[in-house]
This record gives sequence, structure tokens and C-alpha cells, in this order.
Amino acid sequence: MTTYVYGITAASHPAPPEGTVGVGDPARPVRTLTEGELAAVVSDAPEGLRPERRDLLAHQNVLTEVGAAGCVLPMRFGSVARDDDTVTDVLVQRAGHYQERLRALSGMVEYDVRASPVEKAVLHRVMSQNAEIRDLTEANRLAGGGSYEQKARLGDMIVSAVRAQQVEDVAAVTRTLKAQAAAVSAGPESTGSLVAMAFLVGRDTAPAFLAAVEDVRANLPHLEVRVNGPLPPYSFVEPGPSEPADRTAGSAYPGAGQ
Repeated sequence: MTTYVYGITAASHPAPPEGTVGVGDPARPVRTLTEGELAAVVSDAPEGLRPERRDLLAHQNVLTEVGAAGCVLPMRFGSVARDDDTVTDVLVQRAGHYQERLRALSGMVEYDVRASPVEKAVLHRVMSQNAEIRDLTEANRLAGGGSYEQKARLGDMIVSAVRAQQVEDVAAVTRTLKAQAAAVSAGPESTGSLVAMAFLVGRDTAPAFLAAVEDVRANLPHLEVRVNGPLPPYSFVEPGPSEPADRTAGSAYPGAGQ
């Protein structure tokens, strides 16, 4: 029977409450595998597991339940090992790395932030801030639309101004939110998103971070800003760009910490 891995904790971490169940239909009972100073929160892995809503929520609920009692290193949905022994082998092989991450992430949560431009609002902002674009727009209007060359020039100017605005927006969002976070990680790219980032935030400083998000919304109203969190620190299980990676063993769990 293959083993489904939800997360990794310290061996001293309280066990999941009796009756906790995870993925599968019927849902598999959750248990812990202890090795040295570490423990893995696992269950038997169902056959044919797919990212359906029921199982995605079950995975999240297990991490929420376990995380309520202290730090847990969350694994991505679908993290499966060959068997229990494979899991405990990896706990041995990567003990130093996991222990360091547990220390670093204690008391931390993740907020995922996405910011997307609102097209009409961005154009209005660009027009209001650029006198040359306004003048050429008015000149073309008075000329019945303007010549092909005039239209092409105006189009190029608008595209250039929008790109410059995007660069400015990314810098402003990152600067404002990074000031309230312990670490930052690039999030998965998505169509239409100008900013897709994960922020590691202390539970006690989360109100200040969320206030910074509201500042971004107020100061950059031409952006639609969405926040998802607090979440387990999925994006920070592995070392950040400035931290040395532990290469003694690869992860036995597909998708772990990615």
C-alpha cells in the first residue's frame, strides 16, 4: 500500500486528534510515522487519486488540524511515497533540512497575493499622467482620427506607457508588502496576473501585512488585488533563493515543497 504524505512535524508535535481522516473515498484515517526528532503525518494512499474538490479540501483540513498545534511543513497535494519505510528513510536522509525549516517557519503562515491590471483604469491612469499622449489623442480627434502614422505613433506611445506603468506597479506592490513579510517567493504564473507572489508572515504580524495590502489597493486602484491566506507555508518548505539547499537526498514525495 502506498503512503500519502500530508506534512512533516517535530516528533514532539501532538498527534492528530483521534478520528482525523484525510483523502480518499472512504476517507483514510490519518496517522503519524516517527523517526528520530521528526514525524510525518500520513495515511494510506487511495488508488486513482485525482485533484477533486473533496480530496483537496481533505488535504487542507488535515494540515489545518495539525498546524493548529504547532509548526508543520506542508506537502503539496498528491505527495505519495512507495510505503511507510520510504517516508521514514527520507526523514533520516533530510533530517537536518527539515529540522532547520521547522525552526525557521515556527509561528509563520503564508499569504498568496495576486494583482491584475484593470484595463480601462490603467489606460485612464496613463492618459492622466502623460500630457504628450493626451495632446496627440486630442490632435487625432480634431483631425478626424488622424493619419495612419499618427495612429501608429499614438498606439506605440500608449503601449510604452502601459509597460512602464506595469514595471512601476510591480515594484510598488513588492516594496510595500515585502516590508511586512519575513520572506518572499515567486508564485506560479497565471494569465492576466501582473503580480503572483507568496509572502511568509508571522502570525502576530499578519494584521500589519493585511493593512499593507489595503494600502496597495488604496494607492493603486487600477489594480485588482486578491489575497489567499493564511495558509500553511507551502512555498517555503524548501530553502529560498538566498539559502543553501540540502542536496543529500531528493524528496520521496512528488511535488513536495514545490
